[in-house]
Amino acid sequence: MLDILGKRYIFFGLSLVLIIPGLILAAFGLPLAIDFTGGSLLEVRFESGIAPQPAEVIQLYGSLGVEDVQVQTTGDATIFVRSSFLDDTTRSQLISAMEGEFGEDITVLRFDSVGPTIGQEVTARAGMAIAVAAVAVVIYITFAFRGIQNSFRYGICAIIAMIHDVLIVLSLGAIGAYFFGWQINALFLTALLTVIGFSVQDKIVVFDRIRENSGIYRRLPFANLVNHSIVQTLQRSINTQLMTVEFMLLALALFGGVTLREFAVILLVGLFSGTYSSIFIAAPSLVIWENQEWKTWFRRGRGKEAVA
Repeated sequence: MLDILGKRYIFFGLSLVLIIPGLILAAFGLPLAIDFTGGSLLEVRFESGIAPQPAEVIQLYGSLGVEDVQVQTTGDATIFVRSSFLDDTTRSQLISAMEGEFGEDITVLRFDSVGPTIGQEVTARAGMAIAVAAVAVVIYITFAFRGIQNSFRYGICAIIAMIHDVLIVLSLGAIGAYFFGWQINALFLTALLTVIGFSVQDKIVVFDRIRENSGIYRRLPFANLVNHSIVQTLQRSINTQLMTVEFMLLALALFGGVTLREFAVILLVGLFSGTYSSIFIAAPSLVIWENQEWKTWFRRGRGKEAVA
């Protein structure tokens, strides 16, 4: 039988290698979009097919007294400009100035403004949603698994693995912000909450199989029982995520528009992390807790439990 639990510390180390670099970058601050800080987003297309240079757009904004300007261009003569808050008068002046400065017709595709109060409210509600989700998971799993010993441990291990997935997404966001200019916006938050939902679902499937096998293989060592349960659910987890979700997200990330590319990449990596953590983080954490392996971590020559 495939020995997954026998390599559990290797998988833990791999997760740390993926998480730590991103968190180091995040420690220096994540760039927040206007959804959280307040500001305006203007998307315009230049009908001539040639977009101005970002420096020219920033200079134009500055001439109207608008600060904190970030410009992103695409291949279809479209620019996205994030800036401090613009009222309707300033926006009209800005559009007229663009047409006069660059001497061509432009089409406004999108204009959004968010005040700082709304941004703070979004941030608070996002944190509340994640906290409520974590508490609900522990309560639900403890109640649903009440027929087995230490049922609350299943809920706690699910939360540990869910935190792993959140850290993976945050690490990806920090790396994307450093190398590709990503920002933490409402779509990022939507992707994060979606990852949490899929993550919890996958872990409940694995834990439910462990619960079923606990009544069938009563004399089997717990580590062997969990390994057997993981192998049984492995094909289902891979097929559900890879065949039905990941391929679609990959296509969206490769061929979708620039406004959805960041969202698709985050979901792609986050959902993969949810499946990975169900198999290689949540269930192994449960085994470590049940066997209290931390008592032997710092002993010389500690024995490794074999998994049949």
